[in-house]
Amino acid sequence: MNKYLEATEYIDWENSAILAQAKKLAEGTTSSETTTRKCFEFVRDEIKHSWDYKLNPVTYKASGVLNHGTGYCYAKSHLLAALLRANNIPAGLCYQRLTITDVPPFYLHGLNAVYLKQFGWYRLDARGNKQGVSAEFCPPIEKLAFPIATRGEADLPEIWAEPLPVVIQTLKQYKTVQEVANNLPDIELVTANKSMLPKSLTLAANLGVMSKNKVGT
Repeated sequence: MNKYLEATEYIDWENSAILAQAKKLAEGTTSSETTTRKCFEFVRDEIKHSWDYKLNPVTYKASGVLNHGTGYCYAKSHLLAALLRANNIPAGLCYQRLTITDVPPFYLHGLNAVYLKQFGWYRLDARGNKQGVSAEFCPPIEKLAFPIATRGEADLPEIWAEPLPVVIQTLKQYKTVQEVANNLPDIELVTANKSMLPKSLTLAANLGVMSKNKVGT
């Protein structure tokens, strides 16, 4: 469990601004569940999704997301993990493989998992609500932003302590929100024909970037 509490290059919760924000969000709370909800709602509602608001710069470090107040789903998940870890709540990163218009191409969508003593690992999605997207914190029931609805889409079962390299590569390589939207990261699934069954999923050894001429997650 220790790896889900560590400060890292991209989940840099020891940054003074993140520590201050984490402390502020935890004020007056009496349980890790309440602190988690406040951190989740802050990132979901106060940090603007880069594509929804067409905001630059492209952020990837948790501290940068907080500083600029914007990020893609991946970057927002880095900040939420940092705020939770700063409050000594184990948190990791999760991914879904989705389409945008119910047909290929596919892209990765970033979200989080938090460890709550009462419920175990619980996924939550702070990408930001909008028309047609309503993610909430209501354990033990998951209410994520996007359902798995199309063959080839998948809930990837791993809980990562660090962001996938392909995600960081994309966020660092492209300098504008539009460039990221045109090149959203994806991975290949080993068991493509069973991709609707999360227990049967594994990541391919090659986590290469696949260009997407689509809008962002």
